[in-house]
Amino acid sequence: MKILDGKKISNDIKEEIAVEVAQMKERGEKVPHLAAVLVGNDGASLTYVGSKVRSCEKIGFESTLIHLPEETTEEELLKKVEELNANPDIDGYIVQLPLPKHINEEKVLMAVDPEKDVDGFHPVNFGKMALDMESFIPATPFGIMELLKRYKVDTEGKNVVVIGRSHIVGRPISILMSQKGEAANSTVTLTHSRTRNIEELTKQADIVVSALGVPKFLKESMIKEGAVIIDVGITRVPDETQKRGYYITGDVDFENVEKKASFITPVPGGVGPMTIAMLLKNTLLARARHNKKA
Repeated sequence: MKILDGKKISNDIKEEIAVEVAQMKERGEKVPHLAAVLVGNDGASLTYVGSKVRSCEKIGFESTLIHLPEETTEEELLKKVEELNANPDIDGYIVQLPLPKHINEEKVLMAVDPEKDVDGFHPVNFGKMALDMESFIPATPFGIMELLKRYKVDTEGKNVVVIGRSHIVGRPISILMSQKGEAANSTVTLTHSRTRNIEELTKQADIVVSALGVPKFLKESMIKEGAVIIDVGITRVPDETQKRGYYITGDVDFENVEKKASFITPVPGGVGPMTIAMLLKNTLLARARHNKKA
């Protein structure tokens, strides 16, 4: 069994980007600039955005954090999105989800300029990705693909089962792994809450990608010997014995599943760090595309 170490690979990617940024500075070019919009004070969002800002500083990006109060109206947020779209200094930006309930997430995400949509959530980018055209790939699926490539996991002709059909992870990773190319060329089955007999499908799978958000859903009995397991789930489980009052776990019963797996991602330290690394990669790509048009 081999751990797919997302923490290590994400640090490798950040170092590679830092070298590119240093070379850009030497040539007198503008370095990438990533902005993040955060509405309210959701704990997980604050942590995630803080990590993005620190990562930007580490690799030499410029970064801007726009922290708006919880009571910000939809109209005010859309005005801020328009400002970011029009600002030539910003190469890419994200609107951190979830948004407060009084704001229509779809309306806000639709307003983001696809050329600055480094989260890869806009329908233009999603559509281009599905057609195998140049686009911004959603950061989490992008990170999974990069992990598979760097660990040289054999995916060609393999039977892949994806658990979860979200637009952020499940659906895009099912498309990417079925396309032609490295870490792809697989036969993919997309499963979800209405799928009957998921266990029958996972038992036949060479690779299982679980993005369900149900703690320890995938059990040892549900996989075959030597399967590759990608755990995208991350859930805070209350636990008074822990100093923080909770522990973090994934969709996979790691302690038991790892005994049968050939490769497996841990939680934390697997797919999570890769998401931030690939967001930075998308921002670097955005800067490069803007340079071409200049």
